[in-house]
Amino acid sequence: MSVLNIKKVQASWLLLKNKPLRLSLYIAKRYLFAKKSRNAINVISGISATGVIVGTMVLIIVLSVFNGLEDMVNSLFSTFDPDLEVRISKGKVFNPGEDRLKALQEIEGIADYSLVLEENSLLRYDEKQYITTVKGVSENYPEITGLDSVMWDGEFKLKEKNGRPHAVVGLGVANNLGIGLNFITPLIIYVPERLGKVANTENAFVRTVIFPSGIFSIEQEYDSRYIYVPIDIMRELLMYNDEVSSIEIKFTEGTEAVNVQPAVEELFGPGYTIKNKYQQQEIFYKVMKSERLAIFFILTFILIIASFNIIGSLTMLIIEKERDITILRNLGAGNELIKKIFIFEGWMISVIGAVSGLLLGFLVCWLQQQYGLVKLQGETLILDAYPVNMRITDFLAVLATVLLIGYFAAWYPAHYMSRKYLKNEKNN
Repeated sequence: MSVLNIKKVQASWLLLKNKPLRLSLYIAKRYLFAKKSRNAINVISGISATGVIVGTMVLIIVLSVFNGLEDMVNSLFSTFDPDLEVRISKGKVFNPGEDRLKALQEIEGIADYSLVLEENSLLRYDEKQYITTVKGVSENYPEITGLDSVMWDGEFKLKEKNGRPHAVVGLGVANNLGIGLNFITPLIIYVPERLGKVANTENAFVRTVIFPSGIFSIEQEYDSRYIYVPIDIMRELLMYNDEVSSIEIKFTEGTEAVNVQPAVEELFGPGYTIKNKYQQQEIFYKVMKSERLAIFFILTFILIIASFNIIGSLTMLIIEKERDITILRNLGAGNELIKKIFIFEGWMISVIGAVSGLLLGFLVCWLQQQYGLVKLQGETLILDAYPVNMRITDFLAVLATVLLIGYFAAWYPAHYMSRKYLKNEKNN
């Protein structure tokens, strides 16, 4: 250390001798940005900071993309799935009863409900055939879900004013059958004969003729699986009176499932299964959360590996500053203060990398939100670029994770190497 540097340290020591934390931080900052005698230390420190920056940036980007995908899927499910669904635990259909339906309507938080009767059916349109699920629903069904907001063509209309029934089909079903809204070619629905004994194949199915009024598009799986018809048409086909497959319930605005679901469970009793939006897609949500958590841990592990460079650079710096350690001890610096100097220096590499990575991650996510730089492969009617949703909780979690890793990466070499050199100094 030169005479000029010694004088600077002495001056700083006089100013900060009663503030050891500020003194150790001041010296660590000078060590970090000062030119080292060995260029390898500068290179390794730069690699360390770069690794932390890249790891932090990738963590933010990946978590934000997962948030965007989750929001997109929630939007899709909200369009198709009701707020609450009631099904019988054993069997396919049940009779809800007028009294029970009146009591259901009176439960606080329930805005409306729709009766649903569904069955797998064979469709024929012109010369083409296709197997799908036909859902017979009440006329107020668009008010229970948001299907009327995702119409690809036509409108969600199940009946004319004169009572003439219509069908609303998914885009995948329409493409497979070549359905057009021309009201010339009818759609024929076949369902298996439910009651009588089948004497021959001609009597094995009950059929009805209906014209499509609209085509909806949500997601490929739903679009290729479902069509909607009035519930009385399904009851005629299946020869039911008041039976339903399920009851789909819509909440009033701002109502949470936890405030309504227990009352509905009490009304229907143990023989029924009542599921909220999350429970209807429980497996999917669990898989998505597991994937998100797995990605977070994988990237965190990569950050830990990148932080090994901090251990290397700090170890070399401690070796290089052996003479400075002697001078600081002669000035009255204690063992803890000297160790804190090197801990702070290693930690500052993580702090600089974390802040820079967060800013770069924010910039990349903002550009993706504004301009959709990274496109989705294939065609979709929902979006054409990867969705991104930045959350402050992710930024805080990533910052805390990086700083924690950085602290331990700085603590080990500072504790081990400083103990070695401080011990030698003490013995001398």
